[in-house]
Amino acid sequence: MRLAGPLRAVVVVLLVGLTWLLASSILGGDGNSVVKMFFTGTPEEPTQEPRPRRYKCGLSAPCPPKHLAFRLVSGAANVIGPKICLEDKMLISSVKNNVGRGLNIALVNGVSGELLETKSFDMWEGDVSNLLKLLRPLHEGTLVFVASFDDPATKLNDEARRLFEELGSTAVKELAFRDSWVFVGAKGIDNKSPFEQRMKNSKTSNKYEGWPESLEMDGCVPLRAPLES
Repeated sequence: MRLAGPLRAVVVVLLVGLTWLLASSILGGDGNSVVKMFFTGTPEEPTQEPRPRRYKCGLSAPCPPKHLAFRLVSGAANVIGPKICLEDKMLISSVKNNVGRGLNIALVNGVSGELLETKSFDMWEGDVSNLLKLLRPLHEGTLVFVASFDDPATKLNDEARRLFEELGSTAVKELAFRDSWVFVGAKGIDNKSPFEQRMKNSKTSNKYEGWPESLEMDGCVPLRAPLES
């Protein structure tokens, strides 16, 4: 008779525990964690998921050997400037205070990956001759990274478009007022560049009032073998 009280208490505790486990199972809880908490009185700390690995310029995977990781972002309307990242180094951005309306261009040595020059060219009110002075004397193998901001095309003439076509562009022929454009080309390229995107300025599809959405493109561009002397 003296054991009736303690036994009743044990039965009640077991029933509460079983009810708890059943409810946890029905609601999708972790039964093992519940059991551990039931017997130890301390909840199990959730296992932290491993952070996704970050690669150069935010790429989802590393580039193969003798390739350069890049990411291009065109400007958003006439408010947010473009970005050009190469090998995890920001070459052009508003933070670096080296962006401008029109075409933002970075020239890179196609053999070593060394940055040669960054410039912006106003294609709304500027002089296209300044752009031509940059493009005409490019050396064989020079990589050309381009990101547009606001208006990339109003001042482009036939020669400027032809020079970009020689660098591998297929979109520059039809590039127009306030289009978004990102492009990677090279002097002496044999085929058309696989790294190019264009978003047409259209009242029916523009994301911003008067401008299309910003473009973002990343990838791995191969380095050239040194020229034999």
